[in-house]
Amino acid sequence: MHKTNERCIFCKIINKSIPNAIVYEDDKFLVFLDKYPINYGHTLVIPKDHFDNILEMPINLVGEIHSLVPQIAKAVITTIGGNGFNVSQNNGKSANQIIPHVHVHIVPRFIAEKIKGQWPTRRIANVEELKDLADRIKMNIDGKI
Repeated sequence: MHKTNERCIFCKIINKSIPNAIVYEDDKFLVFLDKYPINYGHTLVIPKDHFDNILEMPINLVGEIHSLVPQIAKAVITTIGGNGFNVSQNNGKSANQIIPHVHVHIVPRFIAEKIKGQWPTRRIANVEELKDLADRIKMNIDGKI
């Protein structure tokens, strides 16, 4: 049983009470596509146990989540044809953490982007499109992690 917060949207996604486009899941982590992506393929990596910020996490889990990131990023970039990606992890309101559950953003970037060095404007993604993309990304992950 995982440590959860009943008011946390990410805990609800982990418990499957909110559907989402899941890319990867194991006993400790869940990876899914952001419903409000900064860019196409924007992916979130979260621990299944609820921690408000990275300072609350056991150090071994901090290492494990960050070891998972390059493997997921490679699958995302391979699938969508991105030219690069940003990795970010915010802690606390002053650092722009919107959801108080540890999460690592993988944001694909493209050479053709008009706004260099800045975040594109978020949009609301179509859930069916996200699920289709998640299935395609899974094909580049399965058996490799």
